[in-house]
Amino acid sequence: MRRIHAMEGDMELDRTDRAILEALQRDGSLTNAALAEIVHLSASQCSRRRAALEAAGLIAGYAVRLDAGRLGIGLRAVVRVNLRSHGQEREGGFARFVDDHPQIRAAFSVSGDADYVLDVQVPDLEAFARFVHDHLLPHPQVAHVRSEIVLKTLKDRAGPDLSQL
Repeated sequence: MRRIHAMEGDMELDRTDRAILEALQRDGSLTNAALAEIVHLSASQCSRRRAALEAAGLIAGYAVRLDAGRLGIGLRAVVRVNLRSHGQEREGGFARFVDDHPQIRAAFSVSGDADYVLDVQVPDLEAFARFVHDHLLPHPQVAHVRSEIVLKTLKDRAGPDLSQL
C-alpha cells in the first residue's frame, strides 16, 4: 500500500484502488458492474471504492477521448514560446490568451530554453499559420516562437502512470 495525498488528508491506496484507477483511466465510461468484473470485486464494493476515490479528489472527472483526425482536425503542433518579460501580471495575460484560444489543447510552463510549451491542434497548415501569425506572434508578451509539426503520434496517454504508486 502507498500513502497518497488526497483532498481530505492522506489515504492508503492499495492494489485494488490502483486497478480501479487504471481501468477508469483506460475507459471512464465503465459501469460499476463492468468495473467490478475487471478488478474482481462485487459491484457494491466497487461502487463504494470508486465513490471514495472520487471524494478524495483522485478522480478529477470523466472525459471522452475524441479522434481529432476523423473530426477534421488534422494538424498538431508543439509550440515553444518565450515571453519578452516576466512577472505575475504579464504571465497572467499570457495565461488568459492561452485560455481564450481553444486550438491550444494543453499548455505548460517549463524549464529549459522556452517559457511555455503549447499543444496546438487545428484543421490544417493554413489554419496553423493563421493562428501563429494572426494571434500568437502579435501578442504583446510573445518574444519568440518555435514550432514543430507532429508527423506521427507514437504514444498519447492521458493521466499519470499508476505503476509508479
